[in-house]
Formats: sequence, C-alpha cells, structure tokens
Amino acid sequence: MTDSPDLTTNSQAKNRSAKTRQLLGMKGADVKESSIWKIRLQLMKPITWIPLMWGILCGAASSGNYHWVLEDVLKSAACMLLAGPLLTGYTQIMNDYYDREIDAINEPYRPIPSGAIPLPQVVIQIWLLLFSGVGLAYVLDRWAGHDFPTITVLAIAGSFLSYIYSAPPLKLKQNGWLGCYALGASYIAIPWWTGHALFGDLNPTIIALTLFYSFSGLGIAIVNDFKSVEGDRTLGLKSLPVVFGVTRAAWICVLMIDVFQAGVAGYLMSVHENLYATLLILLIIPQITFQDMYFLRDPIQNDVKYQASAQPFLVFGMLVTALALGHAGV
Repeated sequence: MTDSPDLTTNSQAKNRSAKTRQLLGMKGADVKESSIWKIRLQLMKPITWIPLMWGILCGAASSGNYHWVLEDVLKSAACMLLAGPLLTGYTQIMNDYYDREIDAINEPYRPIPSGAIPLPQVVIQIWLLLFSGVGLAYVLDRWAGHDFPTITVLAIAGSFLSYIYSAPPLKLKQNGWLGCYALGASYIAIPWWTGHALFGDLNPTIIALTLFYSFSGLGIAIVNDFKSVEGDRTLGLKSLPVVFGVTRAAWICVLMIDVFQAGVAGYLMSVHENLYATLLILLIIPQITFQDMYFLRDPIQNDVKYQASAQPFLVFGMLVTALALGHAGV
C-alpha cells in the first residue's frame, strides 16, 4: 500500500520547513545535511543576524544624518554586512565551538557535536570571519572620513567581548547576570553605536542611553537560557534559570524587558519627544500581553513562540527611539 499524495506532500513540506529552520540556525531542526557550505551557513545562524543589522539601522536613524541617497544606502548595507554575516557569524561559530559539550546534551544535531564538520575547519572559518569583519570596519572608517577609527575599534572591542563571553577562562556566560548583559549590549548598544558613528558623531548621551536600553536586551538574553537549562545544570553553568529556578527567572526576564523600555519612554518625554514616547509605550503593551499568554505560563516550551510574537514590538520600539533621538538632535 502506497502513501496518499496528500501525506507525501505534507511530509515533503515538513522536511523543507525543517531544512530551512536548520539552515537558519533555529532550535529543534534535526535534519541530515551533506553540503559543507550549508553546514557552514548553519553554524553562522543567519536568524541571529537580524537584530544586529537592525541595530545598525537604529544607529543611522539616531544620528539624524542618514539620507536616502545611493552612497548612504551602500554605506548602511556594508555596515549591516559587517554586523550580521561577518561578526555575528564569527560570534555564533565561536560560541558553538566552546559550547560543543553543552550542545552534545541540548542540541546534539548541531554541526559540531554531530561531527558534520571537523573542528579544524571550524577554527579556520572563525578566523576568516573575524579578519574580514575588522577589515571591512577599517574600510567603513575610511569611507566615513574618520580621523579616529571608531568603527574599527568597535569591531575589535565587540569581537573581544564575544570571545570572553564564550571562551575560558572568563566565559562570561557562566555568570547569569554579567553574561546576559554582555549579550544584551552586543545586540543593542554596539551595533547602534556603529551605525551612529558611520553617519554622525558618537556622543556620551547615545552611549549611556543605549547601555540603559541594553538591560531590555538582558531580558531577551535570559529567554535564550531556558532552552539550555538541562545542559547548563548538568555542567554547572550559573544561568539565571538554573540559579533562580524557571519561574522566578521568567519573571526577572519580563520585568527587565518592560521596565527598561518604559524608562527609555520616560527619557523621550524628558526631551519633549512625547509622540515617540507614546508610540514606544503602545509597543510595550502587546509585549506584556504575549508574556502573559506564552512565556510566563511555560517559558521552556514557549520560548520560541514568545520571541516570534513579542520581539518584533521590541525592535520596532528601538527604531521609534532612534527616530526620536535623531529628531531631537541628541
């Protein structure tokens, strides 16, 4: 007896979906892949590039000097290449390299623990992405006419932060608070500074405000720890879900996300950007709704569903803030 056409079609669709999710570096996609280039791309986790590239866009907007002309579009595209595929790709592969024992427990189908790619080839890819990223950062500094290589320094500093986040002896991710904040700053502050520096002068107000905003990113970073709680507990890593328990860590997570966004809205009101502040508050409301619907009820099972539903409102809130800062001339 043969399978019906509908069953075959559904099976093929599920297989294609699983392959796509695996290629993007998403959780739970266990599909055998033979193409070395697809394996290399999977290691770089393309799904994680988007927030960094968005941060570049926010920085460009907050500078107040971005214009829709060809040169500015090309500059921002090159900067997104730097922040996304090159340096985020470098970060993700290095993290997988040093987390291979944890991944063998939590995600054994990942390219490194599954043996799909030899470790020496992983190391070569890490170095290629790092040198390419720093080189492109220097080109962007020259393109922007910087006397001081601000973007190059940010690229090197961000890469070093990524290294000490993942690698011993410091391995910041072993410390729940410090590791999560380092990750939050890497996703919000550093790309924001880079985009702002490309089109304007990076100033203390932008630095301080985005570091404050990064506490919301800390909350998002905690969300990522719930999927690894079993492996973290086994290997003695002090992630917040391990230290505080799943329920308390979930509440810490959502409070960090909401309170610090509200604080940014308060700052926008203080500089008389009331319309933008109102828009930011309106974008916080659906995040709270999805926190109650999904995350607080079962953070381990609903982490991906929660991020897919709530995070778009957070990232649009970042852009609203950036536009407000550009409008205010901060």
